[in-house]
Amino acid sequence: MRDDPLMERVIDLDEVAGVLAGQTVGWRTAGLEVGQVTWRDAEASWPQSLETHRARVHDPDSIGVVISGLGEAELSVVLFRGGWADVDFIASLDDAGSLPASGITSASDFEARTDQWVTRVFGV
Repeated sequence: MRDDPLMERVIDLDEVAGVLAGQTVGWRTAGLEVGQVTWRDAEASWPQSLETHRARVHDPDSIGVVISGLGEAELSVVLFRGGWADVDFIASLDDAGSLPASGITSASDFEARTDQWVTRVFGV
């Protein structure tokens, strides 16, 4: 992934980690379970493993989190430093899939979108 033009550094993932830490408080207060933040290192050899400790990641190219709610409801978000995210969810047996997540320009933009995704999936 080194020098990959598709992985331009659009978003500071360390800023996003701070945003997620702030959002986690509200999500937990609303009764949601929030998993550990995971990091992927662009310089790690393939297959790249996920790390839960930022200090183990020299050149982060993604950050992710899984949020769970009542029943089987779940939201998985992986943000890539290039400004897009993989967002998958299960709100109910009849409501599951992926949500559009491209053109993310900043940590605050990501924060606003995660609020929308959490509302969409969990109604909070």
